[in-house]
Order: sequence, then structure tokens, then C-alpha cells
Amino acid sequence: MNSPRIPLVALAIFVSLAAGCGSKSESEAPAAGGKPADAKAAGGGAPPSGGAPGGGKPMGLPVKAVQVSMGEILQEVTAVGSLIADESVMIRPEIDGRLVGIHFEEGQTIAKGAKLVTLDPAELQAQLAQAQAQARTELQRYERAKELLAQQFVSREAVDLAKNNLDRAEALRREAEARLSKTEIRAPFSGTVGLRSVSPGAYVKKGDDIARLENLGAIKVDFRVPEGYVSKLHAGQEIAVRLDAFPGEAFTGRIFAVEPVVDERTRTVVLRGRIRNDGMRLKPGMFVRVVLVTDKRQNAITVPEQAIWPIGQENFVYRVQDGKAIQTKIAITSRRPGSVEIGTGLSAGDIVVTEGQMKLKDGAPVMVLPSAPPAPSAAADAPQKQGS
Repeated sequence: MNSPRIPLVALAIFVSLAAGCGSKSESEAPAAGGKPADAKAAGGGAPPSGGAPGGGKPMGLPVKAVQVSMGEILQEVTAVGSLIADESVMIRPEIDGRLVGIHFEEGQTIAKGAKLVTLDPAELQAQLAQAQAQARTELQRYERAKELLAQQFVSREAVDLAKNNLDRAEALRREAEARLSKTEIRAPFSGTVGLRSVSPGAYVKKGDDIARLENLGAIKVDFRVPEGYVSKLHAGQEIAVRLDAFPGEAFTGRIFAVEPVVDERTRTVVLRGRIRNDGMRLKPGMFVRVVLVTDKRQNAITVPEQAIWPIGQENFVYRVQDGKAIQTKIAITSRRPGSVEIGTGLSAGDIVVTEGQMKLKDGAPVMVLPSAPPAPSAAADAPQKQGS
């Protein structure tokens, strides 16, 4: 009765053993070809994404940070202005007359007191001769009156009258001399004569333009600054002047005068400085850009502008200390393009976060990322491109 069941049990055991042997042979067969080992080497040993090496916990939030800078800070005001000559005058006659002499060449440099032009003096010379003769006559009458007074032939009143006549004649003589002297026009200061507007023989009237005289050894600059800087303006401040005619070059000078009143229309103050004019390159009337230094501060602390983290009406930075981000309140002294001067809150050597503040909190662990290497220059890339 039981003999037919024995072959069925034996058959089941045999099938199970055969299946096990086949499965083991299949798993070991690829290993002989090296494929499973390659797959494990490709992905099995890498740590999870975002973790520390070896599969540990992250070291901190990745951020970028820089050390604060220290140095001299110049507080500056930028303005536009114009150049004017150190001394400038238009040569004009004080009397009417005919030009009989022009004693300069256009563009010539002359010394103070040099004769520039001469008007016809004949008429005024005659008037002077007449005044001199009249003065001599009155002097003789006065001397005679004094002699007669000593002999008591005339009264004291007659002597006083003779003296008054003499004084009047002398005044007329001096007037004639002064008018005659105006027929010669001399340089009031050393400088360069410009282009003349008249020719010899021309009849000129009082006040007509003849030529301009400019002293360009030094040159002045006039410019305006807003009234908010009045408390910081004073004579002796340094200025830097730049002109479109000389790109890349700066001319330095100093303020020597500040207008004592504020322009009511523009609410600005006019300042005047003086700069050297070596080689006479600068010309009056040229447009200039002026940078005025109003303050200098030594050992000032500055940080990149992106390091500032405003919260409400206050400003903060995240300072990196012992691997943690410390939220630090700061006071801003001044701002410049790309950087901010810090008054209080930071010290020399501090490191502040410049990127990654969005995810930070006070005391959060951080990991400072290394600075990106500088981009290779075109010269360095050129050989590689040629060889590729």
C-alpha cells in the first residue's frame, strides 16, 4: 500500500536539489566574467548624496566667506566744473584814439609792465604842454604875491587866491599827464597774449577789445558741491581733476577759497582750487570732473556689499567662528561701489559670509567653500586650442 508513495517523495527531493544547484551556478557564472564586480565598483562604494566622506553626517551648510579688509578710506565728493586762468584780463583802451603801435605778437609770452599798444599821443601832448605852462605862470604869480605880502603891498587874501590858482593849475597838469599816459597800455601781469581784434591805424573807442592776456602758469578750477557738505569744506583740501582731453591722467591741486554763501537757486556752494599747469596744456574754459577728498580714515574695516544682511531697520553679517555662523550686528559708516565700511561690530581678521545667508541661523554649523580658481587667460588657452 505504501510502496507507490516512496518514488514521489524521492522525485520531489531531487527536483529541489537540482533547482538549488542551478541557481547557484547562475549567480556565480557572471562573477567569472567580472560583470558583478565592475557594477559594485561603479556604484557600491560612493557615499549618499550630500553626506560626508564615508557616508557620515554633513559637516555644515556650504557657504562662501571672505576676510574683512583693512586700509585707508577716502571720503570723496564728485563734481563737474570749469577751468579758469590764474589771472585774466581783456586789454581795452581807457580813451578814444588811433592805434599807432602794436608791440606784441599773438600768442607771445610777455612780462609784467611790457608795452602792448600805443595810441596817437599828439593831441594829449599839446594839452599837457599847455597845462604845464599855465602851472608855471601860476607859480610865478604865487611867488610874487608872497613877496608883496612881505612888503605889505597886498593882503593875505591875495596870496591865498594866488595859491589856489596854483593848485588848480597843478591839478590840470597832472590830469593832462594822466591822460597822456593812457595812450600807452602796458601788461598788468606776466602772461600770454591771445588773438588781437584790431590792426595798426584803427581808431578805437574807450572800452573796445584789443586782445586778451592770460596767466596760465597755474590754473584755477571752479566747481559746485551740494550744501550738505558745507561742514566738511575748507581751504587746503586736496582735489583730483580729470579731463576728457587727457584720458587716464589726473591733475592734483588744492582748494584755496570757498564761497561764503549758498546759492539759493541751486542749493550749492562754489569752491575754487588751483592746480599746476606744466607745459601750459590746460586751457581756461575746459570742462573737468573734480574729485574732492573730504575725509581720510586709517585702518578702516570694509566688507563686500553682499555680506550685509538687513533685518528690519538694522544690519547684520554672519561671522564665521569655530565652524559656526555667528549673527553679528554692525553699524555702517559709508558705502562705496561694491563695498561697505563698517563702524562697529567687526574686528581685523574676522571672516564674514558673502553667499549662502538664506539658509543660515545664528550658531548654525557652516562649511566654507574654497574660492573658485581664476579663469585661465586667453594666452594660457591659446596653446591648448592650437594643439587640439
